[in-house]
Amino acid sequence: MIVMSKIAQLLKYAVTALVFPVGFSLPGVAFAQSDDIDLLFEELRTTDPASVMMIEDEIWMLWSQSGSPAMDLLLERGREAMDQDDFGLAVEHLTALVDHAPDFAEGYHARATAYYREGLYGPALADIMQTLELNPRHFGAMTGLALIFEELGYPDEALAAYREVKAIHPQQRDLDEAIERLERMTGGETL
Repeated sequence: MIVMSKIAQLLKYAVTALVFPVGFSLPGVAFAQSDDIDLLFEELRTTDPASVMMIEDEIWMLWSQSGSPAMDLLLERGREAMDQDDFGLAVEHLTALVDHAPDFAEGYHARATAYYREGLYGPALADIMQTLELNPRHFGAMTGLALIFEELGYPDEALAAYREVKAIHPQQRDLDEAIERLERMTGGETL
């Protein structure tokens, strides 16, 4: 019962996160306010499909720069542990990262991924929400949110999250298929 109550609370927060304007950025998140990232997001919306992955990779590269070599190393070690399916070790590295760099959105996103891959949806949702609070344009976190909603049986919420991803990253791979599938399931209605 406590777990379901926590999930319901996190879902409420998730719905709130989805109403953030797409271009919103918080003070202190330098990369989200930079001209470079804004140009990359514009290119992501307007470029030809062959160039999408290259632009997406550039965005991920910027998101992965904490500004501290030590914090970047913790992120790298956490990702390496995930690549080895050692999610416990990944969570340890990434928890150290978010403890020392609480304003670094990618640290929370990476830890959310580790929690998700362990099947720990509550902690994954909490970290996704923190990621989106710090970086509302984080299409990776928003996609993760949609996946969790879908797996937990909340198709309307999943559809709303996927539609938010589409507003940010309209050419994301498999996005249209997910939206179409959920529109058929829900009759196209959202929250």
